[in-house]
Amino acid sequence: MKKILQRKTAFVCLVAATCLILLVPLAAMQFSSEVRWTFFDFMVMGALLLSAGSLLILLSRKISSRHFPFLATVVLIGFLYVWAELSVGIFFSFGN
Repeated sequence: MKKILQRKTAFVCLVAATCLILLVPLAAMQFSSEVRWTFFDFMVMGALLLSAGSLLILLSRKISSRHFPFLATVVLIGFLYVWAELSVGIFFSFGN
């Protein structure tokens, strides 16, 4: 995993992976009326994925291998927290 993040094409792979992940809700919208994402939803999720992935790539290049798993876990938990908060407002209800 660390070698993939160290390559020069890591950001290109990140953009490709983000696009593939965003195809999942796009495909689900074609088959189910329960999934209703707007253009804004796709943009926010794309920004979240690109931000978290870019941060992981940059961390892997700047910090030691010993500390990377801990910081990667922190980034992942932060990503999941923001995603959950924006989607359903688990901890704070800004819209109510």
